[in-house]
Amino acid sequence: MSGKLLKVYSKQRLCALNVFLISLITAAVLFVPFIIINGGIFYYYGDFNVQEIPFYQMAHDAVRSGQTGWMHITDLGTDFLSSYSFYLLGSPFFWLTIPFPSSFVPYLMGPLLILKFACAALAAYLYLKRYVRNKNYALIGGLLYAFSGFSIYNVFFFHFHEPMIMFPLLLAALDAFIYDKKRAVFAIAVFSACIVNYYFFVGQVLFVIMYFLVITLSKTYKFKIGEFLLLAAEVIIGFLATAFVLLPSVLGLMGNPRLSELPNGWEALVYERSQRYFLIVLSFLFPADMPAFPVFTPESNCKWASVAGWLPLFGMTGVIAFLQLNGKNWIKRMILLLGLFAFVPVLNSMFQMFNSSIFYARWYYMIVLIFVLATVKAVENRGTDWNRAICWSAGITFGIALLIGFMPNTTTDDKGAEKFIIGVQATFDRYWIYVLMAMMSLLAFVLILKKFRQSPRRFATMSVVGILSVTLVSSAFIIATGVLSSSSTDAIKKDIINNREGITIKDIDNVRSDFYECVDNTAMFWQIQSINCFQSSVSTSIMQFYDALDITRNVASRPGTDAYGLRPFLSCKYLFDYRADGKAGSENSFINEDGDTKMLGWSYLRTENGFDIYENENYIPMGFTFNSFVTEEEFERIDSVNRTEAVLYTMVLSKEQMKKYSSITGYSDEKYKMLYGKNPEYFDSVVDNYRYTPQNVTAACSARAASSCSEFKYTDTGFYAKFDNKGEENLLFFTVPYSDGFNATVNGKKVDVERASYGFMAVKVPANTECDIVFSYETPGWNTGLKISLAALVMFIIYIAVVLIIKEKTKKKIQSYDLF
Repeated sequence: MSGKLLKVYSKQRLCALNVFLISLITAAVLFVPFIIINGGIFYYYGDFNVQEIPFYQMAHDAVRSGQTGWMHITDLGTDFLSSYSFYLLGSPFFWLTIPFPSSFVPYLMGPLLILKFACAALAAYLYLKRYVRNKNYALIGGLLYAFSGFSIYNVFFFHFHEPMIMFPLLLAALDAFIYDKKRAVFAIAVFSACIVNYYFFVGQVLFVIMYFLVITLSKTYKFKIGEFLLLAAEVIIGFLATAFVLLPSVLGLMGNPRLSELPNGWEALVYERSQRYFLIVLSFLFPADMPAFPVFTPESNCKWASVAGWLPLFGMTGVIAFLQLNGKNWIKRMILLLGLFAFVPVLNSMFQMFNSSIFYARWYYMIVLIFVLATVKAVENRGTDWNRAICWSAGITFGIALLIGFMPNTTTDDKGAEKFIIGVQATFDRYWIYVLMAMMSLLAFVLILKKFRQSPRRFATMSVVGILSVTLVSSAFIIATGVLSSSSTDAIKKDIINNREGITIKDIDNVRSDFYECVDNTAMFWQIQSINCFQSSVSTSIMQFYDALDITRNVASRPGTDAYGLRPFLSCKYLFDYRADGKAGSENSFINEDGDTKMLGWSYLRTENGFDIYENENYIPMGFTFNSFVTEEEFERIDSVNRTEAVLYTMVLSKEQMKKYSSITGYSDEKYKMLYGKNPEYFDSVVDNYRYTPQNVTAACSARAASSCSEFKYTDTGFYAKFDNKGEENLLFFTVPYSDGFNATVNGKKVDVERASYGFMAVKVPANTECDIVFSYETPGWNTGLKISLAALVMFIIYIAVVLIIKEKTKKKIQSYDLF
């Protein structure tokens, strides 16, 4: 008996190894040619090139150097843990890069991506194998999941594959707890899923709740209160154990405007754009569309929304076949429930903490896994009516293709003239290629089904061959389209990546720079300070500052040339203009048609790494004082178009701060009683007299520079400044984003750190004194979170001990019964 069990176990292990190796080889065949073409680095386009690669390299260097507190080379400065826990810090794949030198990291991105595909296939297999007798069908399911439309679409977002890997393992752990009575595994799975990516974990929690309720209500699992309490204990322990990462991340995100918009009104019930409903259906009928280049529904406003889920070879045929089988079961109920959540906006938003500021479908990998489960169940069921399912699948696919492709349409040309065209798709060629791939995939499935259906083993083998063939053809087309459409690859390869040594400006590491219409995050590739940053989870103080100035800052900081006052205010000394981007007068050139710079006060310095470099004539060193102070209510009276210059004239404080430092600000209740009375419009404020001519702005810059610090440098724990105050006591202002994690001392004495001008920091300096100012940073919530995590670890150990004791007692009790 033991030999038979060992043989079965060996076969299962062999099948798991097969799915891993097959996926690994397939992903390698798909991506290695692109890696070779680009000299050893896998470049794609958009976010992959300008976020994922520099994020990995910069975070890698930060970890190796131990500088994991305040990250001053991300935007204007931000907390490292809270800003990068979403992207990579919880990823085991990121930590695989740590032993390698910095210059190797970009070359590791491709191999890591290949490894992720293999891990996703293995994870899906481990979940699916419970539900099929023939493990080869679970192997098929693993391949379908790993190379689904969702997975291929989200190559664009390198960090989306980790949640895809963890999700099947989370469900497998839950199944093991429920059906096999295995303890502690689910707590580990909860911990791992949350650590890997807390944002996706929110959606996974919702799914697990739905999953548990459906299998319980359908009587697939018999609910037991004792088991439920144990399950709840494992969830709590696993979740609390993540506090050392989760608590700082949550505190760092609080106040982020991208998370503040809740569903309301009719927009919570129906999508504002009707094309979105078509897109949801089309995403499972056709290969993955392109992020940023939607072809099926160009007006659905779903760029980057991850609306994709096609299963190679099978498409929706297996799902339809399963739904047509007689009898009710929990899988059918889950499919209907997930469909409802996909089509109702407020339900869809539940997978992203009810955030409705933008439409996302980044939880569709969950639907994909259930669709894969339905498909492999239909394949194993000998009673499946495949002819009927194929007719439905082909009919819907071809019917929608004809409807979109031949729908009469009116559009306008470049001159504004209307013209009549056939088809409502974005592009003719790419659309019909997608249609052809979907139909040829269906045809391949029909041929395999007709030829090999009678032999389960041969059918499984040929299905694997079909899946891999369809995957390589369709995915290669999608990846190649992205690679060829990239506008950033050439510049990154030639002048940016690992080319930091080409910039010879001596003080480049100590000042901020501006990158005019350049590749996003160029500064991050070089790991220098910049006012530009394409990163959505930076310090909320940055968001609040830009919001106060009525400048849009959602996923990136890209202040326009009309906000020219921001450059000196933010201590921006250099501007980089990539010469290959455009000639003088073009949108991408910093030089206009007359040969002048597009912002006043900038002079050409030199050209390096293909960049024309300009120096700010109005540069203000970091750390300076003001001789004018206004309340936030006063500043709000300034027209938004002038606020980027007004911040150079005065420091903005709250009413309470104005009163606290009244000896400096000149505040008195008598002076300000009208502003806070019944007629604030009659209050006479200094801001009413501001004039925003170039001469006035230049004078303000000169005044700030004259009262600036003689020394400023970032340290491993914050920053240091030296300031010789030759006048009265004042507030010394730093354009470093405010954070509760900062503590400051002036000449060794602790002082209060004030939030000034909506998002930055200021400290009081004494009169006529040379001041040494030290700011020390500690990630908010880190110590508390670590203590909670350690407490959870103790709870986990106690929990395991109790479970083992109970198990041993139960075992002895059974043995004592056996004696009689």
